[in-house]
Formats: sequence, structure tokens, C-alpha cells
Amino acid sequence: MTDSTLHESAIVFDGLIVSNWSREVFDDMRRGGLTGANCTCSVWEGFHDTMVNIGQWNRWFREFDDLIVKARTTADIHRAKEQDRTAVILGFQNTSAFEDRLEFIEIFKDAGIGIVQMTYNTQNLVGSGCYESTDSGLSDFGREVVAEMNRVGILCDLSHVGSVTSRDVIETSAKPVAYSHCLPAGLKAHPRNKSDEELRFIAERGGFVGVTMFPPFLRRGPESTVDDYIEAIDYVIDIAGEDSVGIGTDFTQGHGEPFFNWITHDKGYARRLTEFGEIKFPEGFSSIRDFPNLAVAMERAGWTEARIRKILGLNWLRLLDEVWGR
Repeated sequence: MTDSTLHESAIVFDGLIVSNWSREVFDDMRRGGLTGANCTCSVWEGFHDTMVNIGQWNRWFREFDDLIVKARTTADIHRAKEQDRTAVILGFQNTSAFEDRLEFIEIFKDAGIGIVQMTYNTQNLVGSGCYESTDSGLSDFGREVVAEMNRVGILCDLSHVGSVTSRDVIETSAKPVAYSHCLPAGLKAHPRNKSDEELRFIAERGGFVGVTMFPPFLRRGPESTVDDYIEAIDYVIDIAGEDSVGIGTDFTQGHGEPFFNWITHDKGYARRLTEFGEIKFPEGFSSIRDFPNLAVAMERAGWTEARIRKILGLNWLRLLDEVWGR
């Protein structure tokens, strides 16, 4: 595949990357023309360890300032495009870092956190995850958390959240919410994939769907290609509409078995929640540096330039504008 000239001029935003961070990964972001990304800095960690992680990110922002920059606003993302750098939005995949203190939410917002997933696979103080045997819905404390996230301008993410809890958040939040990285259950049944009804429900209420390509959740698993990923995005667009859909790859570049063991056990160490099998990203889009191939595949699928630009990044930035404020 050859680089798409459309890709070069487009805003390209990835709704979820959880790679093994290094200069090599940040360099691949730049080589791939990635304008901005939601980069995970907390999963199972509590307040203290998450603050340590943010401190490490701040060191990386200084050390690799030729490649990455912390983004707090969409203006920062546009500026990164002009400077040929990648804007990093720090995000959590769990509310465990909030512990039981609402005031921690604003502290994290001030530290640059822009997107937070309500639960990661299992039960926490806010609600239930998608692997929890009983989905009890959003707790009363969870409703306070949603309200405070709305107030300070942090996007509520529902990707790993149980269906009942997700519905509660969608109905409770005064601002749009998102599945930052999910796939349709209509193409493959899996606890992490969302039904047509769930995809329609969030979109009809002003929410957003970032489509992942994590191999275990794709229709053809490790045999998938970049064109299979486009098929999945097309499927979601048919349900949610092309203005409510974007990219959320869930790239785990550089990670090995210890990481996958950590994320597939409750709280990183307790009961095993799932088996992923072979982790092999789609042919043609197996590395962050391959982002130009995505635009080429979209063009090959017959997408219009307007649709490609929306899905690559413009839709994400419009959502973040609405949640963060300009």
C-alpha cells in the first residue's frame, strides 16, 4: 500500500492506545501521521500509583518533546498537527484511581486527564463491568462521579462497562459519552462487543462509538486484515451514523504475556476473566506506523473524502469540544 495524500492532510485521532510506551512507540505515532490519541495511564491502579504514572508521562513529555505533547484542549490537538507532533490525551480505563473521593476527579483533570472509563471489566464503586456476572447498574456514588466528570469536563467512556451500567451512564450524563473502543456483536458475539441495540441507543442520545480492531473481538480474529476492520466500521456506521463514529484501535504495541495476564485478571491479580488467544493485529494495520494504510483501505472501500475525514478524526474532535468545552 502507498500513503494516502488525504491521510497526510487529515486530522487523525485514535480513541484508545495502551502500548508499552517508549520513544520507539512515540516515533511510530509520528511516522504514522497520528495527530492525537487517548493514551492509557491507569487501569487497575489507585490514586497514588496513578499519580506516579502521570509523573512518568510528564517526564516523557519533556524528554520526547520533539514527538509528543500533552493535550488539554482540541486547540492543542490542532496545534500538534501544525507542529508535526502527536497530541497525547491522558486517559484512564477505570475509575479506581478516584477511589472514594469525588475531589480527586478535578485533581486528575488539572493533571491533564481527559477521558475516563467508568469500569474495567468488573465491579467497582461506580458500577459493573462487562465480565461481571451480575450487572447492578450505576451506583448512587457513580451518579455523583458522572456529574463531577461532566462538571470538570472529562469524557465518560463505556467500552468495558456492563450493558445495564452503560445504559444508566448514557441516561444520567448531561454530556455525550462514548464507547471509545468497541466492536459490534452483530459481527462476532463476545462480552466486550456491543449489540446493535446498544450501539443505536448511545448514538440516538448524542453519544459516540470508537471502533477497535483488537483481534479477539474481530469477526475473523487473528486472520483479519485492514479491510476486515473497515467492514466493522461500516457496520457501526450503518447503525450509529457516520457523524457518531471514529477510530479506537486499542493498540497494545510492545506488550507481551505479562501485560495480557495483568489485564485479563480482576484487579490485575485475582480471578481470570477471559482468554485472548493469539494477539495479531490485522494485516496491513499491525503497527501504529501503518495508519496511512487505513485511509487507503477506506478509499478502496469507496468511502467519500468527507466520510474518511470524519472517521479518521474530525468526529472525535467535535465530541471532545462538546465535553471539554473550547
